Amino acid sequence: MPFYRIVVASSDSPRDGRFIERIGIYNPLPQAAEVQIDKERLQYWLGQGAKPTDTVANLIKKHGG
Repeated sequence: MPFYRIVVASSDSPRDGRFIERIGIYNPLPQAAEVQIDKERLQYWLGQGAKPTDTVANLIKKHGG
């Protein structure tokens, strides 16, 4: 059963390694995918120069992050 955390991580960390902060979740299984993103923390990290992966950028675009 897939269930994903949306996290802020250093580009130096391995893909499944340590992360700085969890800012959301993504559950693709329900008919309407469940996406929850803390918009304030997202904006903070983007303001600090964080760059979302292509997948997270698509989730933000689709679900109003």
